[in-house]
Amino acid sequence: MARLPRLALSNQQHHILQRGNDNRVIFLDAEDVSIFRNVLLAASKKFEVAIHAYVFMPNHFHLLVTPKTNDGLGKMMQWIGRHYVPYFNRRYQRSGTLWQGRYKSLVIDSAHYFMLCARYIESNPVRAGLVGVLGDFPDSSYLHHIGALVDPLISDHPLYWNLGNTPFQREAVYRDLMEQALTSKEVAELTDASLKGWPLGSAQFKAQLEKEASRRVAPLKRGRPRLPDKSAAQSKPAAS
Repeated sequence: MARLPRLALSNQQHHILQRGNDNRVIFLDAEDVSIFRNVLLAASKKFEVAIHAYVFMPNHFHLLVTPKTNDGLGKMMQWIGRHYVPYFNRRYQRSGTLWQGRYKSLVIDSAHYFMLCARYIESNPVRAGLVGVLGDFPDSSYLHHIGALVDPLISDHPLYWNLGNTPFQREAVYRDLMEQALTSKEVAELTDASLKGWPLGSAQFKAQLEKEASRRVAPLKRGRPRLPDKSAAQSKPAAS
């Protein structure tokens, strides 16, 4: 069966995951991260994709974004590949692809999953054992959200602004949220959704996406459809 095109919709929040080929490192030092950050910033502006949260891990990266157009996200990711991969290959005297296939993308129901997804992304370094404290990891949007710095990559989402009436209140509430570790169930749900790429949200949310995208947005049920029970139909009394 042919693979469905990646679902990308304007003004919807998307969680993006891109890994290095064979899980190899794609950021070897701070200079690589700086170059990638500049490429991402230029691409997000050029193709009108707002970035709400991110983390740059040694062998992969996550983004939480909102594209303004249906094709903006795909164009942004292509731009990143065309500009960062040649830089990386030149610097490390290598050739070929840097990415592990197509980037993963899923649309999320922000009302229920936006903050959870942002926390999942930014807490990645602690779950991976890279640092013991999130503030010690410089390559994520966490420091921006707690007010430690102003990150030009980030466009604050309205749900973040709703955390408080002042920057101090928002930052304090967000810091408290990040101190609450995600449950194993939450991590498993978000990880599974990230890898499979199906939308994450309620049945009503998915139905609305299907209407907007004019295509199915959930996997088909496995197996053949059940046949009607003929014996039950034959024993049913006729209507009077």
